[in-house]
Amino acid sequence: MGERKGTNLYYPPDYDPRVGGLNKFLGTHALRERARKLHMGILIIRFEMPYNIWCNGCGNHIGMGVRYNAEKKKIGMYYSTPLYQFRMKCHLCDNHFEIKTDPANLDYVIVSGARRQENRWDPKENEQIVPETKEVSHRLYDDAMYKLEHKVEDKKIAKSRDKVLESAISLNDATWKDDYSSNCALRSVFRAKKKELKKKQGLNQLLLNKSGLKIDLVEEHEDDVKTAKLLIDNTKKGTVDTTPLKKLVSIVRSKNKTKNKMKNISQSLLKRKINTSKQILPKIDIATSSKSANISTSLVSYDGSSTDTEA
Repeated sequence: MGERKGTNLYYPPDYDPRVGGLNKFLGTHALRERARKLHMGILIIRFEMPYNIWCNGCGNHIGMGVRYNAEKKKIGMYYSTPLYQFRMKCHLCDNHFEIKTDPANLDYVIVSGARRQENRWDPKENEQIVPETKEVSHRLYDDAMYKLEHKVEDKKIAKSRDKVLESAISLNDATWKDDYSSNCALRSVFRAKKKELKKKQGLNQLLLNKSGLKIDLVEEHEDDVKTAKLLIDNTKKGTVDTTPLKKLVSIVRSKNKTKNKMKNISQSLLKRKINTSKQILPKIDIATSSKSANISTSLVSYDGSSTDTEA
């Protein structure tokens, strides 16, 4: 992106080319925010994780290839090769981890804040091609007799593995020599399976529509079919014990009867109360009652004494 920013730039009217350039005139750096710590010897770069690690701060796994904005600085030299150290912040917590280059072993080394995930095995166990060590490569370059012996051993290993390679090639030719027929066979198998699945889905949908349920049906099992047949046979013969079901039905019926009785009683009581209240309440005339009633008043004198008089 930095290379593209040099073209199609806006030059203000007060720009003076004698200053030396647009960045110097504006007082900015060509790398913008990436160079904010350049006076400390630190450059902000985009760093890609070289291998799987575990963060020491949150304990989460960070996979190989995850990218971070890292602070890059030079920490030394390995002969004529500079050693760089990268400091970055975990995207899942506030922990920082540092990784430096190791040109001697062509690798990266974790300095602090994380630990490497170890997934190592012996390649000879998996019959992989094992790269030569530095000692062997030096001897092959310097010692002609050792180089000849090494070639003889390689030829012996190749002869011992010829049979395995031939069997693998013959198996591959037998299955994939006629591509059209093998492809047709696979497609026919897939079609048959697809038809079976569609048929099962249709039957399941019919069953759900009849029962009015909205659930995911599980595939039928032989044990379930057997138990269902046994239950049907026992019900036909009358050997199934239905006493607990009868008890439940009787209990439910008795509860319903008691609820109905209580409702009838409460309604009858309410009716009786209403009738009695109508009979007991007297008809009072407000005008006559106010004239015949005795009213007592208290007259308070100016000196604070009170006298009761009847009107």
